[in-house]
Formats: sequence, structure tokens, C-alpha cells
Amino acid sequence: MTVRPSLSLVVPLFNERESLAPLKQAIDSALAGLGRNAEILFIDDGSRDGSFEEIERLAASDPRVRAIRFRRNYGKAAALAVGFAQAEGDIVVTLDADLQDDPKEIPNLIAKVESGVDVVSGWKRKRRDPLSKTIPSRLFNWVVARATGIPIHDMNCGLKAYRAEVVKEINLYGELHRYIPVLASWRGYTVGEIPVEHHPRRSGKSKYGPWRFVAGFLDLLTIMMLSRFSLKPLHLFGSVGLVMGFAGTLVNLYLVGLRLHYGNIQGRTPLLMLGVLLIIVGIQFLSTGLLAELIARSLSRGKTEYSVERRIPS
Repeated sequence: MTVRPSLSLVVPLFNERESLAPLKQAIDSALAGLGRNAEILFIDDGSRDGSFEEIERLAASDPRVRAIRFRRNYGKAAALAVGFAQAEGDIVVTLDADLQDDPKEIPNLIAKVESGVDVVSGWKRKRRDPLSKTIPSRLFNWVVARATGIPIHDMNCGLKAYRAEVVKEINLYGELHRYIPVLASWRGYTVGEIPVEHHPRRSGKSKYGPWRFVAGFLDLLTIMMLSRFSLKPLHLFGSVGLVMGFAGTLVNLYLVGLRLHYGNIQGRTPLLMLGVLLIIVGIQFLSTGLLAELIARSLSRGKTEYSVERRIPS
């Protein structure tokens, strides 16, 4: 391509050979009326079913197609991270390769970004999946929305659009790809969503099992720690330590009152051990918070990054 693209489509995939040709046709139809120079980045996450050979065939007939193949399966977050690093467009759109995401929604996502929203997430309002996936997903999204304060109905939707500066700033690893709207919002970017059409899977099988919901909740704890407390860990550990220490002190004061009124009763109740345990654990949490604060201060000295929107002069 001799002209820098203004739109980048990033498509992570793993063993989706049968879906690639119809997906490419649907993407071509969606891009036909946009009037944008576009690139299509396929990130093959270690497929073993001939997916990359199919991508090579597609690339031979369309110079917009670019592809990267991993030597083994690293996960969707790694595929997206590489795709974001390689994307050259001012707007980056992601979609899954299994044909459940409809490329005809791409113009709607772009229009929402151009209206002033930095991150636009698709909302599969009518999800075409079995109840074994839809019910846990709704519970997961409800918990994430309440925990983060970001009212997104569908964090797991692969159909999203971003301004380029968003994906260049966010560092993805592990399974944090589902939390990109959260990470972007906490860096000061605006986040929105639009309803998108969702289709049942035509071929192949899902690459995710029940474990992904457990991993998702663990990752939620990770991003809350990294985003809210990475530079002030004492606020987290200290709060827990103070609450436990205060509770232990109340228990012991209660025992002192019982001792003064009824004599020696400690041997007949486990409250003494509970009170002492709460105080000791509270002190340990406070000590951990102070040590974490020292480590964070040492690591962040001269390296703290902030999201800058504009500069004068530009």
C-alpha cells in the first residue's frame, strides 16, 4: 500500500479457516461505501488448521490485507496487542473472525467515533449463543459495570472501534483485552456503546470454556489494582488493615468490659483469640501497604505516564 490507511481492521483468529473467505467478502461490502483507505490486519494466533494459508490466498488478491502469524497460541490479548502496534489507521476497528460479529456494523462504529467518542463497544443486545454462555456473560458484565462504574452492557463483544491514540497507549497482556473500555476510561478517554447485530456460529467451535469467566473476575481484580492503586497501594492495604485492626480492638475492649463485670471469662470464649488475630493481621496489612508504597515510589520515580490530550505548541 502506497497511501497511509485512515482505517485499520484488526482481526485476531485461531483455527477459523472456513470463516475467513466469507468474512473477507462481508468486510469488502462494509468498506465499499466508506470512502476510506483501509487495511485489514489478520493476526493468526498459532492456528493449525490452514488458516494462514487461507489468509495468504486472500492477501494475494487484495493489497489491503496484511497478516502476522504466531508460532504458538498466545491468546487474544497478545494478538490484539500486536495488531494495535502494527495498525496505521486513525481509527482502529476490531472484530472476531468467527462470523458472529457482523462487518456491516463497521460504518456505525466509525460514525460514533467521529461524533467524539474515543472508544465504542458493540452491545450484542440479542445474543445468538446458548444459555450456558449468555447467562454467565450477563452476570459478569453486571458485576464489572458495578465494580468499575462504567455502564457498558457487553465487555466481551469483539466488535469495537477506537481512536488510534487509545490503542497505542494501552498495554495489553494476559486476558485484559475484555477490559479495554475500562482501561481507556481510567486514562481519561470517553467510552460509549451501540447495539450491534450478532449471529450464531456457522462453523468451528468456541475457543473459550467456563474457565474464562473465573479468569475474567480475577483479571477484574488485577485492573482495579493496577488502575486505582498502582501508585497508592497503601490506600488499599491500609484501609483493610485499619478496618481489621479497629474490629480487633473493639473485640478486645468488649472482653475487657466482660472481665471487669464478670471476672475471668476468657477461657470460656474464643473472642480473645479472634481479637488478637484481627489486630495482628491488620498490622500485617498496614506493613504490606507501606512496603508496597516504597516499592511503587521507587519504580515510578521519573517514569510515571499520564495521558496527554493536547500540547501548545502542537
